[in-house]
Amino acid sequence: MEKMRTVRDYMGASLVTFNPTQEIKDAIQILLEHKLSGSPVVDKRGNLVGYLSEKDCLKVSLNAAYHDHWGGKVSDFMVPNVETVDLDMSMVDLAEKFIKEPYKRFPVVKDNRLVGQIHRRDVLKALLVAWS
Repeated sequence: MEKMRTVRDYMGASLVTFNPTQEIKDAIQILLEHKLSGSPVVDKRGNLVGYLSEKDCLKVSLNAAYHDHWGGKVSDFMVPNVETVDLDMSMVDLAEKFIKEPYKRFPVVKDNRLVGQIHRRDVLKALLVAWS
């Protein structure tokens, strides 16, 4: 068995992110263009301040359908308290976390700054490599 790697070795670091003051309609368009189910929300310093998901955007869309109004900022609809993981977490520990939590991905932070994102499929890849 290969030495077990950490989140740092498998996370994606090139991310689409949102600004809390960004218009929600623009954010929805970006999610659709990039075929994303959600993205982190960061402030000007790169601190993670929330997460905007397709589910959050569905609420906006329904409101627009009923009231013909697409207004609002990302901060009005994002989830502010985001579960994160650390760069140095082992992939085995992360696999256990994914099993316990309903999430498909976690933002990766260092000192509250967003540095990447890791998906369930990244864990599968890591575990397959480790035990091959």
